[in-house]
Amino acid sequence: MEAKTAAPQPFALSLEFFPPKSDEMEAQLWEAVEQLSPWQPDFVSVTYGAGGSTQEPTLAAVRRMIGDARLATAAHLTCVDASKQEVKAVVEEYRAAGVRRIVALRGDPTTGLGTAYLPHPEGFSDTADLVRTLVAYGDFDVSVSAYPEKHPESPDIAADINTLKRKADAGATRALTQLFFDNDIFERYLEKVRAAGIAIPIVPGIMPIQNLTQMKRFARRCGASVPAFLDDRFEGLDDKPEERAKVAADVAAEQIEDLMRRGLDEFHIYTMNRAPLVSAVLEQLGRCRRQAASVGAAA
Repeated sequence: MEAKTAAPQPFALSLEFFPPKSDEMEAQLWEAVEQLSPWQPDFVSVTYGAGGSTQEPTLAAVRRMIGDARLATAAHLTCVDASKQEVKAVVEEYRAAGVRRIVALRGDPTTGLGTAYLPHPEGFSDTADLVRTLVAYGDFDVSVSAYPEKHPESPDIAADINTLKRKADAGATRALTQLFFDNDIFERYLEKVRAAGIAIPIVPGIMPIQNLTQMKRFARRCGASVPAFLDDRFEGLDDKPEERAKVAADVAAEQIEDLMRRGLDEFHIYTMNRAPLVSAVLEQLGRCRRQAASVGAAA
């Protein structure tokens, strides 16, 4: 008698995209959206540059994801280098486009990472201040950020968790984490978050590794560590794209499976606007997939 295979464990899923900056990137984005929509994400999000540098592309992408792709879409929103009235004007544009989910962020200083953040004199003092305003509308689901290895500007993890608590107390629905690769680090962080009285879901942010060298550079800027085992897993695969892609899918799927064993059931995947690797991860996890539907021609 054959042993029965355990049914895939269900989990909530959100996917993150970034707005395009060229015609080529535009085509890549919508190809990725079309290929990933069948995986039935609970929602998708579209990023937003420092100081609103991608405000118009973000709004255009959000409108198309809602109108053509029929995806529940969260628009990112920052408060850096903008007055409260300017931010509220963007919120009204989002609402008019049908947005009812927002990822509220402080935003990186326009002077670059590592420089001091200075609130706009007529702007929101911090993310918690922005969250309170969004929650007051009464019809927004508000996500915020969390940092298992602390934000690069935080003096220590306790101060970072205190910042998260202010956002949660302001009414945030959930926190989406910065990328991480060591689940023990995340579990210790989650224990401290709960001990601080923060009850909102802390959703692991998963970054499938498209290119390990580039990932290391990005992780350093984010203050995230890259475990040595990843070098071992990818060793000798620089000139073997098919094998490298398989290992990358294995690594991300194994990370999610381990987190599910630890009790997590909601994940946020950073797609980098590339579908094949993300699809391979979701297929390995046994997620249900429906028939693809075209997102339509670009306006």
